[in-house]
Parts: sequence; structure tokens; C-alpha cells
Amino acid sequence: MRSLTKGKMLLVSMREKWEREAERWTAWARAPGLDSYWIFHREAFFRLVPPPGRLTVDIGCGEGRVARDLKRLGHPVVAIDGSPTMVRQALEADPEGDYRVADAAALPLEDACADLALAFMSFQDVDDLAGAIAEAARILEPGGRLVFAIVHPLNSAGTFAGEEPDSPFVVTGTYLEAFPYSDELERDGFAMSFHSEHRPLEAYSRALEATGLLVEAIREPTMPDHAIQRESARRWLRVPLFLHLRAVKS
Repeated sequence: MRSLTKGKMLLVSMREKWEREAERWTAWARAPGLDSYWIFHREAFFRLVPPPGRLTVDIGCGEGRVARDLKRLGHPVVAIDGSPTMVRQALEADPEGDYRVADAAALPLEDACADLALAFMSFQDVDDLAGAIAEAARILEPGGRLVFAIVHPLNSAGTFAGEEPDSPFVVTGTYLEAFPYSDELERDGFAMSFHSEHRPLEAYSRALEATGLLVEAIREPTMPDHAIQRESARRWLRVPLFLHLRAVKS
């Protein structure tokens, strides 16, 4: 169930909201086969990730699953999250890892220290998107790359009218304006509130333009056939779930 708060002032920051969800998110993210990350999303995202290099920075690392996978692939990783609880949980799962509490728009890293920055499903959950992308650009060396995944802006702007495979996808409000929203989900005994900000694709493009990051690749993954467990899920074969983007610092 999606709760929209379009047009209302954000009284609680996204960072605070996710700190409140930290325990539930860790349980959700680590439950085998529950989250789309384990079913198909990780594989789709990592196709855009360059091979290991000088330093990889994981922005919005949460409980650390992406950072752990990156390390297994040979990446030297520094992982950042705004939630102290999530950073603690990441360190408990990976005591030798480098996990730090910081805002995505104020990274505790030197200029041009990395050749790769990633933000897997975190940029739609930050209060200052332009600041977060500017910081990602700042820490990248020339030729370095930013790779991120977000909820597709079409997905966050609307919803299906029903659960039938041919159900119409409807935008009842606005695609073009930004607004906060929450998705309340229950699955296999787990409950989770996902707090995000809908922004049109142009907002991401303008943030990249302002920093000199040039788009190299865009992908619009949706649910693959092997991930469809209910007939109603077939409606997602017609609309993208996520947007993946890779940009290079000129």
C-alpha cells in the first residue's frame, strides 16, 4: 500500500525515517529470497558495474549487502550510510569492512579518491539529491564512474488500477513534480515501510549535468519471467520497476 504526501512539507528527514526502519530493513534485506535483490535485481545491476579498481565507494550502503558482494568480487570498498544502526549492523556482519556514518551529501572522503561510486536504491531515499550526486562526482577521479539504481520514476509516479495482468497503469497525480511517499509491504511474515521521494527523470539528469557526469548507459529492468510467482505480477512485464544508470566523470 502506497501512502502519498505530495504537497506537504517534510517534517521528518529521510535519514531519520530510515534510521527508524533500520531493524526491520535488516531483517527484510537478509531474509533469503524475500527481496528482489536476491531474486533478480542484484544480477541486473551488477552488469553495469565496472571491474575492481582503485577504490569503490558504496553510498547508502544500508546493512551492507552490496558492499559485501562488491568485496567478494575483489573491490576495495568504503561504505557510507546515514543510519548509525545500519552501519552498526553492517559492521557486525563484516567486522573487517570500512563502514562509516555520514550524509550522502557530505561524504567524509577526499577529492578524487575513488574510481567508482555506487548508490544501489538509495538516491530516491535522500533529502538532497543534487548534493548527493555532486559529492559522488567530487570523490571520483577523472574517468571514474558513478553507477546507481533507483525506483523507476514512472513506477513511483503511478500505480496499477488492479492486479490483473492487463490492468491499466495510472498516474493520478503528477509525474513532473517531486513528492515524498511511503510503500507499506508485508511478505512472508516480514513488514517494512519504504520511505522515498519521487522525482522525475529530469531531476536526475540535471543533477548529473551540474557535476560534469556524462551518461554512458541506462537500463530499465522489470521483473523477469523466472521471478513471477503470482499471475498478478505479470502486469510488471509492461512497466519498468527500476532505472539503472552509469555515468563517467569527464
